[in-house]
Amino acid sequence: MLKKEARKITGGLSAPSKMPGPAYNLPAWQCVTGAKLVKVPGSVCHGCYALKGRYRFNNVRMALARRLESLKHPRWVEAMTVLIKGEPWFRWHDSGDLQSAWHLKQIFEVCKRTPETSHWLPTREARILNLMDPDIIPTNLIIRMSSHMIDQQPVKFWPWTSTVQSPGAMRSSHVQNSRPCPALDQGNSCRDCRACWDRKVSNVTYPKH
Repeated sequence: MLKKEARKITGGLSAPSKMPGPAYNLPAWQCVTGAKLVKVPGSVCHGCYALKGRYRFNNVRMALARRLESLKHPRWVEAMTVLIKGEPWFRWHDSGDLQSAWHLKQIFEVCKRTPETSHWLPTREARILNLMDPDIIPTNLIIRMSSHMIDQQPVKFWPWTSTVQSPGAMRSSHVQNSRPCPALDQGNSCRDCRACWDRKVSNVTYPKH
């Protein structure tokens, strides 16, 4: 399969300016858990960036909707493999989230076919992860379960997590083996930080914007 056909099937990848590699995004308004949390003050999804700005443009919304629909395509795994192959770093869902356990298993297959790529998948879908044994996850994929509320501690049931904390809480945080995201202090860029992709880092803490 050529990349042109792969892009047509999947809707293509995005290129977040802060990250060391491409990403794949889905419509945030279709997040199963996030669509509920966005209405809850104090949640990490309240005021979601992926429901603002350019994400509100009709052409962007249509492109995101097509990507969501593409998950049903019989050659989606093959197409995503073609687009990701050769990339050292990849992020799943810089907007949007897992739709189902079947969706996650499709991602597993893409990861298995791109062993040279380190994959990072943040999610708030605890109901899906509760069905999964961490030991079956491809070794080149890290799934971070995100806490739902600002200043909330990491969840206990999953080995890799992320949290969002207010500035005061970040200074006083003592979560074991937690790494604060340095992006805001370095031009909103990952630069050489790869904590989100690192299985040795149990929790990554992001500052509340």
